[in-house]
Amino acid sequence: MKKIAILSLHLNYGGVEKAVATLANMLCDDYKVEIICTYKMGNKPVYKIDDKVKIKYLIPYGPNKKEIKQNFKNFKIFNLLKEGIKAIKVLYLRKKTMIDYIKNSNADVIISTRVLFTNYLSKYGKENIIKIAQEHRHHLNDQKYIQNLNDACKNIDYLLPVSKELTNFYTATLTGKVKCYYMPNSLDNIPEIDSDYTKNVVTVGRLSKEKGFDDLIDVFKKVVAKNPNYKLDIIGDGPERNNLKDIIANLHLENNIILHGFQNKDYINDVLSHSKAFIVTSYTESFGIALLEGMSYGLPGIIFDSASGSLELIKNNFSGYVIKNRSKDVMAKKIIKLLDNKKEISIMGKNAKETAKKYSFEKIKERWLNFLEIILKGEEINE
Repeated sequence: MKKIAILSLHLNYGGVEKAVATLANMLCDDYKVEIICTYKMGNKPVYKIDDKVKIKYLIPYGPNKKEIKQNFKNFKIFNLLKEGIKAIKVLYLRKKTMIDYIKNSNADVIISTRVLFTNYLSKYGKENIIKIAQEHRHHLNDQKYIQNLNDACKNIDYLLPVSKELTNFYTATLTGKVKCYYMPNSLDNIPEIDSDYTKNVVTVGRLSKEKGFDDLIDVFKKVVAKNPNYKLDIIGDGPERNNLKDIIANLHLENNIILHGFQNKDYINDVLSHSKAFIVTSYTESFGIALLEGMSYGLPGIIFDSASGSLELIKNNFSGYVIKNRSKDVMAKKIIKLLDNKKEISIMGKNAKETAKKYSFEKIKERWLNFLEIILKGEEINE
């Protein structure tokens, strides 16, 4: 049985980490699968991983950024110096241990999930190993990032972006021998039930600036001005939470916008199963797995077109609405229009569900297995 190694920073919370767990579960029936983690954070992986998958941790602990910030805040100079020395050690070990693994790996295929690891794999991977890099991040037209990825892929065989938009971009941009092949993320499962459309509109994601949740609050202020009974659920946590909480309070929207914080899968699924639409205000999205999960419950999507990786998921006026130029006024009008029209929600929701089925665990697993079978035979892969 051929062996596949997946390089991961950790197995704690995160979109990339969830994708790593899903990929390992997809492949472990047909291949020996090993996840190589730089950091061990927590007693066990956050996301469920099949017992057949072997997990190897290179460093038995995680980074100490939190400790450094806390000691700096409290002016504890000795402790800050101590944690600073530890941080330097962690960075050294992060590089050394991963390079050592790559140099000595007996895997037939190594899959990198971050540009940092892709660079190591390109430089130190054995010639007889098939080297694959996944690209989960959007470049945001950052020329430095694009060049770094191009340099990292010098000796990589395949780059697998998670969206069609990124695949087309890198096919036209990257130089060297690397070949681009579209490989989207997948859902863990397609729920048998659809939303009953009884409650609010919803969004799920990390509370960070690139998600544009401050704009979403402005949008919803316009919605509430038309109907003060409408509510918005925001599920997730992150560095912008306190700022968003203050904005909501200043606009007196505490009764209309609920910050749920981080919640587990069952909690999120329960909210989705009663919601009416899924809203995306991101400045960028490489794909949009949270949106896809909402669509799997039959929720129409209302998205800004700046979330370019999600444009393959939402077809305007079919499975939701695509709002151009980040227009808050237009998004507010579309939310109001949809919430006041049960028939349109139902039709668009069914279309959204059918779209989500194209990204089922089984369909993407089949795509992965076909891809690996072809490249392990040394044959050319074509769409």
